[in-house]
Parts: sequence; structure tokens; C-alpha cells
Amino acid sequence: MFRPQTYFLIVSLLITGVLPFVFPLWKDNAGTPFYFMMDIVYSALFGLSTTLSLLSILSHKKRQQQFVMGRLNMILNLILLGLFVYRTLNASGETAISEKGVGMFLPIFSIVFLVLANKAIKKDEDLVKSVDRLR
Repeated sequence: MFRPQTYFLIVSLLITGVLPFVFPLWKDNAGTPFYFMMDIVYSALFGLSTTLSLLSILSHKKRQQQFVMGRLNMILNLILLGLFVYRTLNASGETAISEKGVGMFLPIFSIVFLVLANKAIKKDEDLVKSVDRLR
């Protein structure tokens, strides 16, 4: 019914739009979980990533635009992952972060599904170009 990239984009949408509410990014020494909503930068980046995934799903007729939004979303998730790595490495002696959470790995999973979606978009685009050549 749907094209494969739509499924991959829906999974990416769920990873960045729903799972950050469920899984904490990390726990501090006191054991209190730190969710993405506690920092405006993380909230903005997860929100932008979710919005790009949704817009990419809705622009299914424009494959080129969908491909570009997928690339931008990957870059956004790489920035988010870089901020997480910087935060964990910058904590001196693990004073602020004692236990890493599953939420820190969500951008990695999102990037994997975005790459799969972009591969499927590229495959569709190549198929359309080859059909146009035959005409």
C-alpha cells in the first residue's frame, strides 16, 4: 500500500517523536532521570527532527524534496548525537551523569532508518528516470 520509504520515515518519526518521552537520556548521581524536555536545546532538536520526518512523509509526491529533507534530518540527528557525546565526555569525573540512558542512542536508530528511507527514495527516483528514458 505504501512505499518502503514511508514505513522507514514513520519509524523515524516514532523514534524522535514518541520514544524520547518514554526513555530518559541519562540518570544523574542521585538517580533522577534526565528527559529531553528538561533542556530547551534537546527539545528543539527532537522537535525539528520529528517535524522533518512528518513533512517528508507528507511530501511523498516530491521525491527530490523528500530526499533533501531526509538528508537534513540526518544532519540534525548527527548534531543531536554530537551534543550527547559532548555532554557525557565533558562531565568531569562523571559528576553530572552517572548512568547513560537508552534515550542517548535514539538519534543513531533514527539515522539508520533515515538512511534506509533515502536509499528507497533514490531507488524510486532511478526507476522513474529509467522509465522516462524509454518513452
